[in-house]
Formats: sequence, C-alpha cells, structure tokens
Amino acid sequence: MIETKNLKKVFQTDEVETTAINDITLKVEKGEFVAVMGPSGCGKSTLLNILGLLDGPSDGVYQFGENNVSNSNERQRAGIRKGSIGFVFQSFNLIDELTVFENVELPLLYLKVKPVDRKRMVEEVLEKMNISHRGNHYPQQLSGGQQQRVAIARAVVSNPDLILADEPTGNLDSANGEEVMNLLRELNEAGTTIMMVTHSPHDASYANRIINLFDGKVVTQKINTEFHI
Repeated sequence: MIETKNLKKVFQTDEVETTAINDITLKVEKGEFVAVMGPSGCGKSTLLNILGLLDGPSDGVYQFGENNVSNSNERQRAGIRKGSIGFVFQSFNLIDELTVFENVELPLLYLKVKPVDRKRMVEEVLEKMNISHRGNHYPQQLSGGQQQRVAIARAVVSNPDLILADEPTGNLDSANGEEVMNLLRELNEAGTTIMMVTHSPHDASYANRIINLFDGKVVTQKINTEFHI
C-alpha cells in the first residue's frame, strides 16, 4: 500500500539546517496495523505528515498505492489524500462551531457526496462509534473520549484506504484510551490499514508490527507476535 526508499526531510532556516528524518526505507502492506515509536524529536510526526501527504520529502521515493508522490505539489497531494487517507490527532482537531454530525460530515462535503448519501453514511458511522446520541451536540459538550470517537468517525466516514493516528490516546485517561485503541483494532480487523505514532508501549501492543525511530532513522522493526487481545 505504501512504500518509501531512502526518504529524507530537511528543515532549513537562514542559520540552521535540521534533518528530521534520514534515509527511511519501509513498506506497509494493506491491512496492517503498524505502530511507530521513539523519543520526542526523533521524526515520528514528520514521517506521518509525509506519509499522510500533508508535506513532501526533501529527497527519496514515496509510493502511495499506484502513485509515486515523491515530487508532488500540494494540489496533487491534496487530490490523492482526499478520500484515501483519514487522520486521527491527539488534540482531536474538531471544529467547535460545528455539531458532531457536521464535523463527521465534513470530508463527505469535500468529496461532493450527495446529501441523502451523506446523511446515511454519517448516521452509520456514528452508530458504529456509539456516539449517535450526541449527533446534535457540539465538541465542547463532550468528554475527551467522546471527542476522539467523533474524530475517528470523521476519519473513517469516507472509507479511506489508510488511517494515520498521531498519539490518539495522548489526551485521554486510561479507560478512554483503552476504548479508542479497541476501536482502532476493530477497524483494522475489518480491513482498514492503520499507521499509528505513539509513545505508549501499551498502545503499540495493539499493532501487528512495531517500528522504532531514533534520530530520524529506523533502528528496529519487529513483528509483534504478542499483540494485545
């Protein structure tokens, strides 16, 4: 599904050049659940942004499905990203002025889905996330766990090929974090490919494969034979 070869990202100012990721080669197959771990500043979020087509690499090759997106511009990346990739963030990134229903509906508006189909798709995913009773509420009226459920619903409503999750339990207590991880596991078992950045060994235990980064490089990759059940 996604493959990188010698991927590199350099951030440059007038005085400082910082290499965020350096010579990363990896492959994620369809249906995998991959966790990326490492200390703060090791390049995890930078890698996720490139894989999610929110940013481009400075050098190297990135193949997303059938597309070589290594040198794509923002407009091209946005076209490929739309409908193909769902994002789940630590800070939820919900729009306070929109209801739960409207937040989840947003990707479908960008995809120009017909109103009758949008309504059906949003209702179905809210039911799946056990949050349909909150459809007319606003984000600030929800608990952190409920907000993350809404964020996951928004990420999956368009049936994307890939979900990228950046510290999805980082702002949650342990009980809500466990619920979110169980939701991600269920989505993966239903066939969705997931790549997750996390500091948490417990959260990583839900993945089928764990990649460790250090100083912008992959230092270990291992199959998780004892993933969380």
